[in-house]
Amino acid sequence: MNINAVIQALERNNMQAAYVETVEEAIERIKNMLPEGATVSHGGSMTLVESGISEFLHKNYTFIDRGEVGCQTPDCYFSSANAITENGVIYNVDGNSNRVSALLYGSEKVIIVVGVNKLVKDLAEAVYRVKTVAAPKNCVRLHKNTYCAKNGKCVSLNLEHPEMCDGCGSPDRICCNYTVMAQQRVKGRINVIIVNQELGY
Repeated sequence: MNINAVIQALERNNMQAAYVETVEEAIERIKNMLPEGATVSHGGSMTLVESGISEFLHKNYTFIDRGEVGCQTPDCYFSSANAITENGVIYNVDGNSNRVSALLYGSEKVIIVVGVNKLVKDLAEAVYRVKTVAAPKNCVRLHKNTYCAKNGKCVSLNLEHPEMCDGCGSPDRICCNYTVMAQQRVKGRINVIIVNQELGY
């Protein structure tokens, strides 16, 4: 994957993008992007937890837990992504959708942190990645009674031509709402930090 091409594509789509080698460099970049006393929040994200960024945010800023008033509109909302394509499209799939709703509208600044394992060629590969990696692993982690938790892949992949939104009918299903973030109207609202490490699912 040509990371420079991904960064250039994100910037063509009116998103700021940067590449760093380590999580520590990502945290330094975050420090430079946020003023002291800023309010911050994030939804569920193994990337932010595993990297220590979640702990850093809790310790250094006014953190608003998801579910609290204001969690959708802090000064800066943090997230990861399920996938980012080579042409600068950010793909996410959510169950409760508190995460994707905050990404799409609300805070004046959004910072998305991803490991290089989240970079994919195109939207088809992004969809496949969720069905074979992100959803199964999250369902196992969350103890969900779904086909993918038991079999390591979405049941829709058994179809001849599976589509993006095809999936199981389990009440535990976490693949409910699908977002594709392409061209942005507000230049620089979305900020992407790509870390040269494998982070999250």
